[in-house]
Amino acid sequence: MAFRQALQLAACGLAGGSAAVLFSAVAVGKPRGGGDADARVAEPPTWTGASRPGPGVWDSNWDRREPLSLINLKKRNVESGEEELASRLDHYKAKATRHIFLIRHSQYHVDGSLEKDRTLTPLGREQAELTGLRLASLGLKFNKIVHSSMTRAVETTDIISKHLPGVSRVSTDLLREGAPIEPDPPVSHWKPEAVQYYEDGARIEAAFRNYIHRADAKQEEDSYEIFICHANVIRYIVCRALQFPPEGWLRLSLNNGSITHLVIRPNGRVALRTLGDTGFMPPDKITRS
Repeated sequence: MAFRQALQLAACGLAGGSAAVLFSAVAVGKPRGGGDADARVAEPPTWTGASRPGPGVWDSNWDRREPLSLINLKKRNVESGEEELASRLDHYKAKATRHIFLIRHSQYHVDGSLEKDRTLTPLGREQAELTGLRLASLGLKFNKIVHSSMTRAVETTDIISKHLPGVSRVSTDLLREGAPIEPDPPVSHWKPEAVQYYEDGARIEAAFRNYIHRADAKQEEDSYEIFICHANVIRYIVCRALQFPPEGWLRLSLNNGSITHLVIRPNGRVALRTLGDTGFMPPDKITRS
């Protein structure tokens, strides 16, 4: 039976701890069972209001920021015609490119009984130092750091921030680790309860919609933004951004402290520059725990 669940999620504290944003987040599941009869039938996401493009067809309005979709054509002045339409389109058109750097937290003590006890290991702290040095060496003017509120992400951010003085940082619960969507194919060693997909999936989808989109029309210069969070969150975001089946997120693998670089152009096109890069670390410092 197809699993499709929606949750109205109110997420607070996204910007300086004061803004409240309401998201309608949808997790799309896959049938379970045996045989070809259980093949998944693709359905359009509920937010499109139309049929999903066929396989391999790029949805140019994936972030709901395509200029033409933001204009109420019913209010168009018939007399001014195309000139007015062009002017209104230009008003909504993005001009800048967004560079999104998704950083997985460093190695941590997985045996901590409470979340606050799952602190970075000594090796994890070394990894964070190496990641910070790598980011600093790129010579980019980073605009901000947004990080998960979980202990291992906070500690990773503390270390990386030392190498990027002056870059503001914001904590959010939206980027906390979780189960984004039931993976395909399933794995035997990791089987969360359905309610976890229901709760986490809506939150992680909300994080995607809030943070991953083309630049605002008012943004004049290209931006370079760092998001320090978790493997499941990053893998889901990558699949969604590239319009790959999100159920495939568990087919990807990310090392601790790795850098994933997404580029979002003004026209909404998305490119993956790097996925889980740890080439800047010595081999004996690389882990995936």
